[in-house]
Amino acid sequence: MVSSVLRDARRIVVKVGSSLVTNEGRGLDEAAIGEWCRQLAALVRGADGTSREVVMVSSGAIAEGMKRLGWSTRPSEVHELQAAAAVGQMGLAQMYETKLREQGVGSAQVLLTHADLADRERYLNARSTLLTLLRLGVVPVINENDTVVNDEIKFGDNDTLGALVANLVEADALVILTDQKGLYTADPRRDPTATFVHEAKAGDPTLEAMAGGAGSSIGKGGMITKILAAKRAAGSGASTVIAWGREHDVLLRLVAGDAIGTLLVAQTAKKQARKQWMADHLQLRGAVTVDAGAAAKVRDEGKSLLPIGMTGVEGDFARGDVIAVRGPDGVEIARGLANYASAEARLLCRRASGEFERLLGYSAEPEMVHRDNMVLTQQA
Repeated sequence: MVSSVLRDARRIVVKVGSSLVTNEGRGLDEAAIGEWCRQLAALVRGADGTSREVVMVSSGAIAEGMKRLGWSTRPSEVHELQAAAAVGQMGLAQMYETKLREQGVGSAQVLLTHADLADRERYLNARSTLLTLLRLGVVPVINENDTVVNDEIKFGDNDTLGALVANLVEADALVILTDQKGLYTADPRRDPTATFVHEAKAGDPTLEAMAGGAGSSIGKGGMITKILAAKRAAGSGASTVIAWGREHDVLLRLVAGDAIGTLLVAQTAKKQARKQWMADHLQLRGAVTVDAGAAAKVRDEGKSLLPIGMTGVEGDFARGDVIAVRGPDGVEIARGLANYASAEARLLCRRASGEFERLLGYSAEPEMVHRDNMVLTQQA
């Protein structure tokens, strides 16, 4: 199964932990980061004949900051963690930028908090930015914005962040690189009878019992956070591989079909998961009515909804809210995330994108609802 899951993946989120990035807290491991960046660049360029979109979620800012500040033990006070992150993030971003640039690939630093993904408008803004970077062939390097978070809004670990990013960009797969070869039925350091788990279903409750235990003194997560991250990623249809980060050419071998690490398979297909999320689990905030031509393009051709095809707007909604798209007969044909608030949408009805800046005072997306953020509720 691992051969097909990773070989067929076109959008991959890779997460690497603090202990790997900083060589167990000794400081940023330039050689290891260089190796991962070489592989990331090969995936983006399509060295195997298939170009892929790749997002890197990297821990390491706090650990690098601790090293630069001369701290041997991870602090527990939030303000000290924030200070360490501020010091370490500079070196972490510079290292990735340098190593990816050496491979001829651009990079971008993106810092996120839970609030960025809990708020619908900020969620949509983050998604649009990341998808734009991926279309440009740039590798986003994402970390939690540890300099501003507190206990109420922390992701808690970058395994969770990796899963949320996989959901955000609708990744096909999440690869978690760690200091272990994968999941065992028990801790092999304590139980000699422990056996390796090559493949299982993401979300299987028995996995959590196998993965009990805390993380290292450098990182906060452990195998349990990876199991829970795989369960979360599976909610949007992404399968997860947990593998040893120092395995030679680990990323290239995974996409070539090698059975490395533990594969946790999502039980819901990506498109089905996305449709279920929008169609069933989000409350509609309003609706737009479209003419017959726009209805046909949305329903029959899978096109985005452009404001020029809109004839009316109902309700009071904000950018990022889920709205219905109704045909000229008033019957819902689709629903999705609005790129414009209701007040702006009313101004844009029957207008071409070239008029948006004059009408709104700024120029933004040409679509009212992009096809990537829309699901059909009425088939052709």
